Amino acid sequence: MLPTFYQTLLQKYLTQSQLITLKMLVWLLQLQLQVRIERLAATLPLPIQQNSRRRHLQRFLNLDALSVVLLWFPLIEEILKRHFKPGTQIVIALDRTQWKENNVLMVSAIYKKRALPIFWVLLEKEGSSNLAEQQKVLRPVIRLLKKYKLVVVGDREFHSIELASWLQEANVSFVLRQKHSTTFRQKRREFQPLSSIPIHPGIRQFYTGINLTQKPGFGRFNLAVHWKRKYRGKQEDEAWYLLTNLTDLKTAIRLYSQRFGIEAMFRDCKTGGYNLEGSLASPDRLVRLILLIALAMTGAWLQGERTVLQRQQSYICRRQEKGRTRKRHSNFWIGLYGQNWIVAFHECQVWVEELIGSIRNKQTFYRRGLRAMTLIQQSF
Repeated sequence: MLPTFYQTLLQKYLTQSQLITLKMLVWLLQLQLQVRIERLAATLPLPIQQNSRRRHLQRFLNLDALSVVLLWFPLIEEILKRHFKPGTQIVIALDRTQWKENNVLMVSAIYKKRALPIFWVLLEKEGSSNLAEQQKVLRPVIRLLKKYKLVVVGDREFHSIELASWLQEANVSFVLRQKHSTTFRQKRREFQPLSSIPIHPGIRQFYTGINLTQKPGFGRFNLAVHWKRKYRGKQEDEAWYLLTNLTDLKTAIRLYSQRFGIEAMFRDCKTGGYNLEGSLASPDRLVRLILLIALAMTGAWLQGERTVLQRQQSYICRRQEKGRTRKRHSNFWIGLYGQNWIVAFHECQVWVEELIGSIRNKQTFYRRGLRAMTLIQQSF
């Protein structure tokens, strides 16, 4: 289901029938974990023939009103406002993912090891993005979040000194991982590859005022070098070489490590969640399908966060074992499982009431569970 404030904002831009269709589609996404139009049309709860349902969805996904900037920007701005105070720091992850022939460049905000999608574009080619495409996806986000202190983090695809210089001119902090073959120079020294820096697991180093690459015309930045020590039997293959305009080694490494929250989000979009790579939609419809996923995913995440605050998560997932450092389920999955649990209850309510009535000694526990359901499904 869509949170109440989602519906309040969306009704400013959509007609009543469009908003109802949108709510049904998000609800189906939560149940089906599938964005293929054929699959959605097969289960869309409209009393018309299947071909008519499919055409109804296709017309809906062609609406100009389904604009990321128009519909999603006000919502993600409100979500971030509820979790970040103006003037505080927000880590912005820049990343790209390839789904079959679809190449998506996305900017996300990192919050508690999770990425919240902000803006995305579909690249009309395969492979890495260029500076113009990176600027295209970053500019609207920088304008939207001008009340916050932004730190852009990116992996080795976004290593260019041109991107670093552009972000510096935009007064935006950055931490961009570099390829080990990239050359750098300290003051009054010769250029050398980053791989020549003596480093081994568990060691950190920080260089200030370095030149990166031998291209002329660029200013000096800082370089954080870190090779993670062996942890739980796993060892990183190589060190991180992080170009940054931050002045603190520990902060640069800590902020870059948050980038991996976007990997979890991509898994939620793909086989680990909504199976976006199975979609056969056209490029324009694919961008709008990602919008539907953003609505469904953040709605589930907010619902899960609220369930945890209400201390009702034990009804949704297994308790955390002592000594376990990683959460068994994220807020996203708690929200998703919670909604599906309640839907299943309503579908089987007659059977459930018969079962509850036949087991007298469990009545107190059943009443607690029904109260938990009521709390979880309350609008927020």
